[in-house]
Amino acid sequence: MTLQLDIFPSLFVATAVLLLGRGLIACIAPLRTYNIPEPVVGGLVAAFAVTVLRAMGIEVSFNTALQTPLMLMFFCTVGLAANIKMVLSGGRMLLRFLLIVAAFLVVQNVLGIGVALALDVNPLLGLLGGSITMSGGHGTGTAWADVFARQYQLSGALEVAMACATFGLVLGGLIGGPVAHYLIDRLPAAKRDATAGEQGAEPDNAFEKPEKLLLITTKLLVEKLFLLAGAMSIGFVLEKLTSGTAWSLPTFVWVMFSGVLVGNVVAHTPFYDMEERALSVIGNTCLSLFLAMALMSLKLWQLIDLALPILAMLIVQTIAMALWAVFVTYRFMGRNYEAVVLAAGHCGFGLGATPTAIANMQTVTNRFGPAHLAFILVPVVGAFFIDLANSVVLKGFLSLPLFAH
Repeated sequence: MTLQLDIFPSLFVATAVLLLGRGLIACIAPLRTYNIPEPVVGGLVAAFAVTVLRAMGIEVSFNTALQTPLMLMFFCTVGLAANIKMVLSGGRMLLRFLLIVAAFLVVQNVLGIGVALALDVNPLLGLLGGSITMSGGHGTGTAWADVFARQYQLSGALEVAMACATFGLVLGGLIGGPVAHYLIDRLPAAKRDATAGEQGAEPDNAFEKPEKLLLITTKLLVEKLFLLAGAMSIGFVLEKLTSGTAWSLPTFVWVMFSGVLVGNVVAHTPFYDMEERALSVIGNTCLSLFLAMALMSLKLWQLIDLALPILAMLIVQTIAMALWAVFVTYRFMGRNYEAVVLAAGHCGFGLGATPTAIANMQTVTNRFGPAHLAFILVPVVGAFFIDLANSVVLKGFLSLPLFAH
């Protein structure tokens, strides 16, 4: 028996997932203590329910047509809210964070290949279980799986890539909060007191306080929707113009880039005040619904069906990400509260995707206070530079004699 939900019933389930996640977090103290995001909690419960129904002979299928548009709208709102002066002000810290992230791409691939060789399986599977899907996500996984299937005749590449990316999305949302909790408990007293003093401060970036009451009007909302739709349209045009060229990038990157352009042009016009309240409401709503849809649609039985070598590889990657966030990201980004939030964000996109990283950071900042620099660096690095760095790293690994064909 197949139960196929159309677009509005699927949207109803997604909103129910968010409300369920909020209720469970309110009732279960460890979920609050370890800063687990609402979409992750509710989404995993829904995914388990779907898995149980499948075991009973009832196949549930959701219409996820809204999932990609919601993700693109979120990235565009991040771009629209990005002040280029603030991004440039992060100069040295941006470069440092990028180097930390790029170095971990190498670590992920070394670990993936090492586990694959130790278990006597194709080392290409190590790359699929490395930076391709862990830091690259579903989109990068799909692209490279196609390359491996065509050029290296690797069978089942797409299935392995999708399962790895799915596993990463879940774990990225689960370990970010505990990592932040661990680090905050170990912050020096002076830095912890400084953080507590900032809790009442008004954040420069309204995305840092997703539960803050924001007063908006219909007029303001329509104006921001106008800018959002215009910026996204420009992003789609740029994506089509660059398709198949050396400048070809994922659609979400172009959409965020066009949002930065439009937002900064409008912000510097003397007759318009580019404030972020409506953008924050739109962006946070899109982010929550996107993650809810992504997680409630997980096919957990695909993870159960994973071969032991792939499962072992992914467990190693998860442990490595947590250790890297604690001992490298946190330490080299300043050993302060900003570094804690960056570490939680790195867990999100180092195993899953940038929306997961933002959700991790929002859960922390909503509880402990704003972290302005983190909300500048993570979207820029996690949604833009990481794809470029990943491509360079992967081409370097594929040039090794191990992969000669």
